[in-house]
Amino acid sequence: MIRCIIIEDQPPAQRVLKKYIGDMQNLDLRATFADALQAIDFLKTETIDLIFLDIHLPKISGIDFLKTVQNKPNVILTTAFSEYALESYEYNVVDYLLKPFSFERFVQAVSKIPSPKINRLSQENTPTILSSPEFIFIKSGHQHVKVAVAHIEYIQSDADYTELFESGKKHLSQEPLRFWEEYLDSKKFIRIHRSYIVNTSKIDKVVGNQVYLGSQTILPIGRAYKEAFMEHILGPQ
Repeated sequence: MIRCIIIEDQPPAQRVLKKYIGDMQNLDLRATFADALQAIDFLKTETIDLIFLDIHLPKISGIDFLKTVQNKPNVILTTAFSEYALESYEYNVVDYLLKPFSFERFVQAVSKIPSPKINRLSQENTPTILSSPEFIFIKSGHQHVKVAVAHIEYIQSDADYTELFESGKKHLSQEPLRFWEEYLDSKKFIRIHRSYIVNTSKIDKVVGNQVYLGSQTILPIGRAYKEAFMEHILGPQ
């Protein structure tokens, strides 16, 4: 899957991009931002393969964003102004979509994105899967601990490590949160915050910007993740 974000301040344009992305099986929309400054903070902790970037944005423009971001992922510009096309290619953008663009033109641009590379984590740190995918072994300190995937309630980032909470138990893992986000079934485990992944089957209720797992555990929903999370559990509204 190609992990992507949208940086676009106009709701109609956001809706078009979300619809097109949703119609592509190889695209995974992680977040949507109305300005580039929010996206810069997001990219400091998240690994993304593709950005759909508008040029005319509040606070800083899409072009200024391209100038400032280091090690930026693939970028497809989306704009109503053709005069920036030549300048944009100086920043190695993949394509330049002139609004309004068709789904066919969108697909043509996305087809230029290379497939993401296989996870680079070393073989030593990769969980060993048994013959059944219902269980995994995670490396915790000097031992490997068997964990039932269905019993995992949520996963929390702890600096360079993660903590897996499973039916009253807590396991410290050496893998970062982004590893579990890629490794676990995205239909069952979803990122709700920069520090949390939750097993959707364990959710009792959602109140405002909080997820309730039973009566004791309350997790926050990050602003950048809320829309994708609500669509995931409720479907498109």
